[in-house]
Amino acid sequence: MENISLYIEYAAKFIEVTGVVVILLGTIVALIKYILAKQSKGVRSYKLLRQELGKAILLGLEILVAADIIATVVTKPTLDEVISLGIIVLIRTFLSLSIELEIEGRFPWQRKEKENRLDQEA
Repeated sequence: MENISLYIEYAAKFIEVTGVVVILLGTIVALIKYILAKQSKGVRSYKLLRQELGKAILLGLEILVAADIIATVVTKPTLDEVISLGIIVLIRTFLSLSIELEIEGRFPWQRKEKENRLDQEA
């Protein structure tokens, strides 16, 4: 059983690193797109840069939440650890919603309402 816990702990660490790498690579790609847009006489949009960065951060946060959940499951969850996990998930969820609102201009559930209305009208 100890071996399984060790492997799950390694998996959680790997997933954490993956989340950080996703954010880092997404930031680099967004900056490169932004810089190349100016050199190619294209439209260089600060809004587009923010959207690309937001997407990278959103994806990275989702991966980090998964890693936190796995890491908590591996240990014997005490009340303090579960509360800490809950607070971390709440903060990351709030950040995700804020970034989604910034990128799309609306909350995720509002998109579905609009799509449903369009489907009903058709």
